Amino acid sequence: MLRNPLALTVVLLIIASLEVYTYFVLKQYLKKKKNKGRIVLIGIYYTLLILSVCSLFVLVVFGMDIKMKFLNFFIAAIYINLLSKILTLPFFILDDFRRLLIKLKRKLSPPKEKKEHSISRSDFLTKMGIAVAAVPALSLPFGMIYGPYNYTLHRKKVKSPNLPKAFHGLKIAQLSDIHVGSFYNKEAVQRGVDLLLAQKPDVVFFTGDIVNDLAIEMDDYYDVFSKVTAPMGVYSVLGNHDYGDYHDWTSDAEKLENFENVKAIHKKLGWNLLLDKHIYLEKDNEKIGVIGIENWGSGFHQIGDMAKASANCNAPYKILLSHDPTHWDEQVRKDYKDIDLTLAGHTHGAQMGIETHGFKWSPISLRYKKWAGLYKEDNQYLYVNRGFGFLAYPGRIGIWPEVTLLELES
Repeated sequence: MLRNPLALTVVLLIIASLEVYTYFVLKQYLKKKKNKGRIVLIGIYYTLLILSVCSLFVLVVFGMDIKMKFLNFFIAAIYINLLSKILTLPFFILDDFRRLLIKLKRKLSPPKEKKEHSISRSDFLTKMGIAVAAVPALSLPFGMIYGPYNYTLHRKKVKSPNLPKAFHGLKIAQLSDIHVGSFYNKEAVQRGVDLLLAQKPDVVFFTGDIVNDLAIEMDDYYDVFSKVTAPMGVYSVLGNHDYGDYHDWTSDAEKLENFENVKAIHKKLGWNLLLDKHIYLEKDNEKIGVIGIENWGSGFHQIGDMAKASANCNAPYKILLSHDPTHWDEQVRKDYKDIDLTLAGHTHGAQMGIETHGFKWSPISLRYKKWAGLYKEDNQYLYVNRGFGFLAYPGRIGIWPEVTLLELES
């Protein structure tokens, strides 16, 4: 978009219009205010504006060539400013509509006195708009400080009559959506890996998006993620970001080379990348099947081939690794009822939301029916990991980065 002059012009005009409108509303409202709150509000307004303008300038000039870890912060500055301003619009527009009606009423029924007083803004509506805008203006920076590396362990037990007795109690650790190019604190990432290893899992599954775009993003983190091991191995699949579709390549050959290098990351880490294929985990002369599929999701890549991946997979219990949770409802539940457990990621839980005392909500629920945690339909289970890393917004609020531990029970 930043390289498209027409799209860029439209975006800049929209942003400029929003800024001008907000400026004049606040200017009129604050004209008669003399308290300390006025100074604080003006300070917050100009801080957000200046950071946003500077970030937009950097993105327009340098585009996606900025190293991703810094790119996230520029995007976040623009996002926080715009979201804060957009949330004020309903209140400010409603107030302007109220003032317009009063003005029309005065025109149609002029007062006896010729002198007309200006129509002041509603304190209530303006204050409500400012209060709503303060939520992202304050919470999103907090999420950038506290949230991105606040690794949280989620434990669940998954029961199935199909599970061989030899695998009763099998401990599965799941990672998803590492997005290694976004990291800027290696020691903190190591703590997340240590949390996983402390659970002593029997097997580890990774469900896609190891990078944002480029294979070279992993260069500084091989020593961290190569420590992710388990007695029965580490098995992985690709996510939509691993294909390099969100980067401007100079040629198809360059994109293909990067894709091959992304796949090679898994081998260098000692992980077994499953590209539309399956393997067996064996114990005490019994086995379960692990099927890995290339990305398949509603609105994203649908290149994974379930028929190929599951062909001749003869096991009483089958686990599917599929990056996008929409795959479960749209294909797995319909055509592959022998899949007992599907592991997915992709949603990140929007990296913001509320989870407390059994209540769970995130804006991502408007897009995905199944976006975090364990789901069950009939005898089939889906677990959606909230993501280990972050993308675009370099933080998390309420939906913390996740390490999953599933224990299978027969």
